[in-house]
Amino acid sequence: MSIEDRAKAAAKAVEGKGQEVVGAVTGNSQDELAGKAKQAEGKARDGIEDAKAKTADLGDKAKHAGEKVRDGLEDAKDNIVDKAKQLGEKVRDGIEHAKDELNK
Repeated sequence: MSIEDRAKAAAKAVEGKGQEVVGAVTGNSQDELAGKAKQAEGKARDGIEDAKAKTADLGDKAKHAGEKVRDGLEDAKDNIVDKAKQLGEKVRDGIEHAKDELNK
């Protein structure tokens, strides 16, 4: 979304309003209709800029959501690795204890 494109859209709408008024004052229906068409074009361009802004915003939100998912997965992986290490230590301790009991 650029300010330049917004300004062009507004200028087109103002130009159209001016042409519509001139057409109405002079009784020239073609100018009046052409002016209305330019206003519609200006509104359409402004709508396109709104859509661009919303699309960019959605893209930012999607990126942020993806980062949260990635961070959550990293945390889960770290947690699983820690639990596996703890379990491995308990298994080793259990094996050592069993050996000691057998050697008595």
